[in-house]
Amino acid sequence: MYEQKYNPPFMVHDDGANSPYDHQRIISKLTCELGLLYYHKQTIGLIPLPETPLDEGPGYPVPDVILFEEKTEQTRVIIEVCTNRGFRTDLRKVIRLIEDDDYGILEGFVYNYKTHEWLRYRKGDGGVATASSVSEVMGIDLGPML
Repeated sequence: MYEQKYNPPFMVHDDGANSPYDHQRIISKLTCELGLLYYHKQTIGLIPLPETPLDEGPGYPVPDVILFEEKTEQTRVIIEVCTNRGFRTDLRKVIRLIEDDDYGILEGFVYNYKTHEWLRYRKGDGGVATASSVSEVMGIDLGPML
């Protein structure tokens, strides 16, 4: 049997198979709605991918949803789905991933499915998130999708 021989760094939301049903349902809805905009309506230029590592290989952060720019091979937007308990932690992780600039992420969202609250953080926002579900990178409002 194959065993992984590494100690992975933090994962953005490493819920894996232990994620609650509601958490996975939100990820599914976002991926489906964004997929329609990308594949069928062709109104966004970023590919939505659920629970995909930010880089190839083991040990990279895995946001709940990434929006990937194929031409540059970079993730431009990330979305984290959480509850009240994980809200601040996920926001700090999103800010860190964007400001560290290791992956080319320009915008990140944290969605609390218990309170239906959205926070948006954009590169250069100085560590301060805004209560918004509007993506300036994609030119769409994520809120109505849920």
